[in-house]
Amino acid sequence: MKVTITAFKAVASWKWALPENSDDTCGICRVNFEGTCAKCKYPGDDCPVVIGECTHCFHMHCISDWISSEASQGKCPMCRQPFKEKTADHIGQPQGTPAPRTPAAAAT
Repeated sequence: MKVTITAFKAVASWKWALPENSDDTCGICRVNFEGTCAKCKYPGDDCPVVIGECTHCFHMHCISDWISSEASQGKCPMCRQPFKEKTADHIGQPQGTPAPRTPAAAAT
């Protein structure tokens, strides 16, 4: 039996790399991360996900508006700990795992 493909339609999807066991919706606007916050038209790099050291995740615009408000006192809206953004070296690693050393850091 010979099969000839006459047409091909590719379908793709993407997801943000979020910490394990994290919620898939923004803790402030409650919109799925594959969607956008109220300020954005399209998902992606213009509306990235910000992950706190407490592992709570938010759209960048949502958390920046929250942190800039006087009522927030600089705390995470979910757990009320001081909000500090995780650095890229620590995203996706289990807590307690040291960040990989860069060649420049290893030479010093």
